[in-house]
Amino acid sequence: MSNFLYLFRGGHDEAYRGLSQEEKQAHMQAWGSWMGKLQEKGQLVDGLPLADEGKMVKNRGEIVTNGPFAEGAEVVGGYLIVTADGLDKAVEISKACPIFDYGGNIEIREILSMDM
Repeated sequence: MSNFLYLFRGGHDEAYRGLSQEEKQAHMQAWGSWMGKLQEKGQLVDGLPLADEGKMVKNRGEIVTNGPFAEGAEVVGGYLIVTADGLDKAVEISKACPIFDYGGNIEIREILSMDM
């Protein structure tokens, strides 16, 4: 078993922004349900949404700029860490994610150890 990082990008397009508060709440409940199922199966390690604002630091702090750092579908909105038997299984687990309901996507990367 390995750990995989899901980076959630986009998913807040015009269709999502046009939802009523009740529809947005239902969508958030879908996220909670999906993540709850992952937790029940022992596949969820950690995960949270990210704030819209942040800083980009370059050149050892000589350049500090405000975020967000990308446009539209490229904005990273959150992450999960899941446990899976390989990359193909991590991809399979991701297919039920609610981010796809509103045009978002998931970048999946294996988390490697820093054995020295």
